[in-house]
Amino acid sequence: MKKMDLKKEMKQLYKPSAKAPARVTVPPLKYLMIDGKGDPNTSQEYADAVAALFSVSYTAKFAVKKGSQKTDYAVMPLEGLWWADDWSAFNAGDRENWNWTMMILQPSFVPDQTIENAIAEVRKKKNLPALLKLRLEEFSEGRCAQIMHIGPFSAEGPTIERLHEYILSHGSLAGKHHEIYLSDIRRADPTKWKTILRQPMK
Repeated sequence: MKKMDLKKEMKQLYKPSAKAPARVTVPPLKYLMIDGKGDPNTSQEYADAVAALFSVSYTAKFAVKKGSQKTDYAVMPLEGLWWADDWSAFNAGDRENWNWTMMILQPSFVPDQTIENAIAEVRKKKNLPALLKLRLEEFSEGRCAQIMHIGPFSAEGPTIERLHEYILSHGSLAGKHHEIYLSDIRRADPTKWKTILRQPMK
């Protein structure tokens, strides 16, 4: 059984250059999502959200692999939308006041019912409080610019500035700051972490 990697099939969205920002058009995509607030480095709410997202995503993956579709695929990486009610808090790095939506893309061929069943199965096996906040939603960003950041999250500032400068030279910022985490930060050297920085534009 061949294992599908949607990142490779959608490489225009998941393999940007680290050298310069580029424009992309992001179609409507289906995500498991959880909303929250607080510093991702210290917030239990954030840790609970990530645990719930991956538990359900892997349970759905194995259900599809064992089911009538007999399809195997790689679970997609964690993604996050970030913003603040007061943008000065966001720009100043006041993480306690950051809002976030953490999410994982679900393949279009996975039925919604399979995901609902996966949520119910995880609920029976694990005590994950964030399951109550989990939702399946279509999310459409449309016209965006993005760039690959290589290095720790704390060093993203200059890369974000380059991205925003590019957008402002071609239009204006729109929507929420979007990050896609391609590296396993538990194992990888922080200097080699790969994070896609994406920003809607108009």
